[in-house]
Amino acid sequence: MTMRRPPAPVAPDDHLLAAIESIRRILHALRASARRAESLPGGVTGAQLFVLQTLADGPVRSLNELASRTFTHQSTVSVVVRRLVERGLVIRHRSAADARRLELQLSPRGRKLVRRSPPMAQHRLIRGLHDLSRRDARELARLLARLVELMGAARGAAAMFFEAQSAGGRGNASVRRRRAPRR
Repeated sequence: MTMRRPPAPVAPDDHLLAAIESIRRILHALRASARRAESLPGGVTGAQLFVLQTLADGPVRSLNELASRTFTHQSTVSVVVRRLVERGLVIRHRSAADARRLELQLSPRGRKLVRRSPPMAQHRLIRGLHDLSRRDARELARLLARLVELMGAARGAAAMFFEAQSAGGRGNASVRRRRAPRR
């Protein structure tokens, strides 16, 4: 596959500089938040801590509801929840009202981890987007979708921020490396 060369350097317009700077600041906040999560004693990824904190915000009656509250596709949040269940941080149980439905809640270990963790930047991002006027949010969504298209980055489902979606379902490589035994 041939990569197109970037355009020849030119003096960018002030609005382009401001846009790039804003994107950098958002990505920096998200990365820094993910690194803080990974440095916690529980060794969770940023996406996992975001899900844990979302579960701590209130009861979740289904995986679809959690996906909606995290603004993530159901299949993506399902992978994150499965990992959290395997680690004993989340409990899945049958709904008392509808036995076909699985409800999610934090385990005691999950609650403890959330209590000692800093808030994730994803929550601040969602709150900031929510605080935009409906018109501004719609325009931002349209412009970002166009930018993604122009970048050729529209393929496949979007994973949660900085959550690796490996075939083996192991999650974030940096967390795996940090936990690997030293020889």
